[in-house]
Amino acid sequence: MHDRTDPHPPATHWGGGVSPVGTGWRKLMMWWFIITDGLLFAGFLAAYGFLRLAAGSWPERAQMFHLEFIALMTFTLITSSATMATAVGAAQLGNRKLALRFLLLTLLGGTAFLLMQAYEWSTLITAGATLTQNPWGPPAFGACFFLITGFHGTHVLTGLIILAITAVRTARGITQAEGIEMAGLYWHFVDLVWVFIFTLFYLV
Repeated sequence: MHDRTDPHPPATHWGGGVSPVGTGWRKLMMWWFIITDGLLFAGFLAAYGFLRLAAGSWPERAQMFHLEFIALMTFTLITSSATMATAVGAAQLGNRKLALRFLLLTLLGGTAFLLMQAYEWSTLITAGATLTQNPWGPPAFGACFFLITGFHGTHVLTGLIILAITAVRTARGITQAEGIEMAGLYWHFVDLVWVFIFTLFYLV
């Protein structure tokens, strides 16, 4: 039992202005967004798995993709996740210049990934793949591929916009460490989703 004479009574998570679950509301909302968006991606990938199993036959990966190029795309995005983690760490240590440098490197890596994905799309579309047809087999493949990778691509583009704004604000000394950390949470989420997409479309 707490001593009533104690001049510093323990705070609770729900009273006295203390943030719920010990975190700020902005970070809490970011986590809620990541969880709900992750469930949406999970639904898309589960539907893809169901359609693939129901189709019986599925196009050979080597016929459609340049797997070495896809591996380079994946390496680029994972590397950008590492540079983002370094930027967050530098911001937490109060090193604004180093944080800005690695934010810019992350921005560069994400842009390179998006450009490579656009090139991959263009090669598939040139070969005749669309949302409704697939020259290598079941038409459902085209719909699944363009929908899921396109949805992920919009997340990457959104992340690049967030990173650009964060970099500008960091250069001006406006963004604090928490702002860079939240941008990092979103970017790591985008990278993690790509790992699942890469596994299901290009490896399995």
